[in-house]
Amino acid sequence: MERREVLKLSAGAGAAGALTLGRVSFAEAAPAAGQGGRGPAEQTRTVRGHLPPGAPDFVYVPVDVPHGVREIAVAYRYDKPSVPDGTAGNACDIGIFDERGTELGGAGFRGWSGGARSEFFLRADDATPGYLPGPVNAGTWHIALGPYTVAPQGLNYEVTVTLRHGPRGKTPTPVHPPERARGRGRAWYRGDNHLHSVYSDGKRTPARIAALARAARLDFLTTTEHNTTASHGAWEGLWGDDLLILTGEEVTTRNGHVVAMGTDPGVFIDWRYRARDNAFGRYARAIRRAGGLVIPAHPHATCVGCNWKFGLNEADAVEVWNGPYGPDDEITLAEWDNTLVAHVRGGRGPWLPAVGHSDAHRDPDVVGLPQTVVLADDLSRRALQDGIRAGRVWIAESSAIDLSFAVTGERGEHAGIGGRLELPGGARVTARLTVSGAPGCTVSFVTDQGVRHTAPLPPSGAGTVTWSTTPDNAAYLRAELRHPPTTPALPGPMAALTNPIFLGEW
Repeated sequence: MERREVLKLSAGAGAAGALTLGRVSFAEAAPAAGQGGRGPAEQTRTVRGHLPPGAPDFVYVPVDVPHGVREIAVAYRYDKPSVPDGTAGNACDIGIFDERGTELGGAGFRGWSGGARSEFFLRADDATPGYLPGPVNAGTWHIALGPYTVAPQGLNYEVTVTLRHGPRGKTPTPVHPPERARGRGRAWYRGDNHLHSVYSDGKRTPARIAALARAARLDFLTTTEHNTTASHGAWEGLWGDDLLILTGEEVTTRNGHVVAMGTDPGVFIDWRYRARDNAFGRYARAIRRAGGLVIPAHPHATCVGCNWKFGLNEADAVEVWNGPYGPDDEITLAEWDNTLVAHVRGGRGPWLPAVGHSDAHRDPDVVGLPQTVVLADDLSRRALQDGIRAGRVWIAESSAIDLSFAVTGERGEHAGIGGRLELPGGARVTARLTVSGAPGCTVSFVTDQGVRHTAPLPPSGAGTVTWSTTPDNAAYLRAELRHPPTTPALPGPMAALTNPIFLGEW
């Protein structure tokens, strides 16, 4: 049985909205053949339709699921006509909500694969990666189409729904990672909090990611799949005394992505809103209620929908370095530095720490390039998050680089990364950066006035650089470690950078 839908946008249908199409109905099934009855073992319906340019962000296809269904399977496809250079072609995501509905932040979410898959299934005992196993209850389910970009010709789609009848299996109880590993007491711990596996659009299994994390000498990682929590129970047997695994999500909206770092296992954070909806504060609070940190990801990335449009007022930290260091990271770094200037000008209130993550999806992406290095009281979710919130963080391109950074006063006063040295404006202070593992790199000390001192490291890549100033001339100090420039008149790629040390009596 087939049906065709033609979407006609009404005034005010808006690209940030949602639209629900006509229902796909299945007859109430008799017991399936082979299960003591004469009904069909499976039933299939196909819906075809057309979405014009300017279609809503989400188009829902309601599916009336009868009793006795063991498994629901969905396949879809859409056309990809040629478009002029510089014009976006067709791209359409997909996911599903169960009989509990599509309400924002509601309980009905059952999975999302974005554009990574053309088909999926789910049943009580199993599901396609990205989707949540569980019973296929009777009621109205909704397939969610997300027309990410639509060509000038529009987007023709086809969705095929198959219901398979029979007794339900048993839903396994997920085994989630512990919140603490053995660790080394109060120490600097290295981690990567932005990673993707086969549970969204990555190509690596969790086992492969864990192995790569250990090879990169990481102490912790966070699983952050796009708009799904399906990976939270997929790491059983992969953690250990040497590797803490945190659960999270990359909340992937049409106006930017946010890493929800260290949320409680199984807690889903919705993504179906734009900046114009004035809804992000609600979901930032939901991340915190679930025990997570709110970290805008790659704020100036060039991919469609990746630019961060929600502002930084709700953030706990910002990802200033995403994957191999590039021009978009340079822009984000400058923007973040401006927030530090605004903080010292205001003199009070919180400041926004910087972090860095790999966003690794597949080979040759490098897990731990870069990595966030956190001073924490122990290797646990809460201690790591406390360290990040406090700015006791520096970022490195690999574990080969080690550093220490501090500022001291003439009478032995001392402050480290993320700290504050409260001294009169004219007091003399000395910044000291000790580095190893960075051959060919140059050290820069950066203040609210910009780069104030630079010095090359010895050929070995190990050495100490010092510089003296006063709080009157430097309201904060942070350090950068860069490779030689690869483009004339532009700074070299980053090798490491620190969060600031603040100076003065505020």
